[in-house]
Amino acid sequence: MTSKKSLATSLMSLSAGLLLTLSAAGGATASPATSQDSVQPQIASTAIPSSTAAAYWTSERMRAAIPGDVLAEKAVARHNSKSNNLGGILEKGSSTKIPGTSARGKTTSLHMNEQPVSHIGKVFFTLNGGNYVCSGNSVTSANKSTVSTAGHCLNSGPGAFASNFVFVPAYRDGVAPYGKWAAKALYAPTQWSADGNIQYDTGFAVVSQLNSRNLADVVGAVGVAFNQPRGLTYKAYGYPAAKPFTGQTLVSCSGKAGNDALNPQFETQGIPCDMTGGSSGGPWLVPGDPADGLGYQNSVNSYGYGTRATTMYGPYWGEVIAQVYARAEAAK
Repeated sequence: MTSKKSLATSLMSLSAGLLLTLSAAGGATASPATSQDSVQPQIASTAIPSSTAAAYWTSERMRAAIPGDVLAEKAVARHNSKSNNLGGILEKGSSTKIPGTSARGKTTSLHMNEQPVSHIGKVFFTLNGGNYVCSGNSVTSANKSTVSTAGHCLNSGPGAFASNFVFVPAYRDGVAPYGKWAAKALYAPTQWSADGNIQYDTGFAVVSQLNSRNLADVVGAVGVAFNQPRGLTYKAYGYPAAKPFTGQTLVSCSGKAGNDALNPQFETQGIPCDMTGGSSGGPWLVPGDPADGLGYQNSVNSYGYGTRATTMYGPYWGEVIAQVYARAEAAK
């Protein structure tokens, strides 16, 4: 029998049919589309104060933050034994790829330990009275201010949205070289916010300007892709904090994705990886984006199994998640 590892000390890390065109200025427009998921896209969002969030996250609070992977545990436990399809994501939507914009050069590839990447960082937030840390990524958007992460890194699933949410791109050893970008709005599928359905464990934050500049203009923004074929080869990034990692440096895993055989109803995919808590919300990238050579984002680190897990899983980015992205990236 496979045991499920504690999300506080182990993996649980890793953790659309829109026709979108990107203008030369980096904006995106969406034409109406009929959902190809068996559930209609529904979006939950909240506006949050951003003026005090950066100041709230002192060095001491950032070091003491709890890896947000513990917040995914309830969702996996709740759906772990279900044999029915929890929403039935179907791969019938139009394949969508939206190129990103570059602000920095490439990082090393195919190595476990990575140099900082300008648009990948840590996210810090307060939820239900606790301070947590996850990983996130700046993604291409019309507002140039959108950050992707796991759903459980901004909403209880089900339950309340987070407060004091900040994105710290290129974080390393306690240093925030591009500053702390405070969120002013958070978005998640209602399948996550109302039901905690791990199948839809993705969320997006829209951050305020910092020093009168937009996030993507400072750190760049990776492209996004929806309704892609299953079984692609990914490179996933994150900031794992549980041993043997420290949460102070960026880590990556690479490999060909395969279906979750333990819970096929999740419709998720896994890649070989041993990242631990804190890496939740880090991006899964597939080759192809010419912006900086890193690729298009096509999932996030969501969850894993076992005390010595060697696989991490991410949600399939189909129509529902594409709709949530579209709402967030167009927000003012």
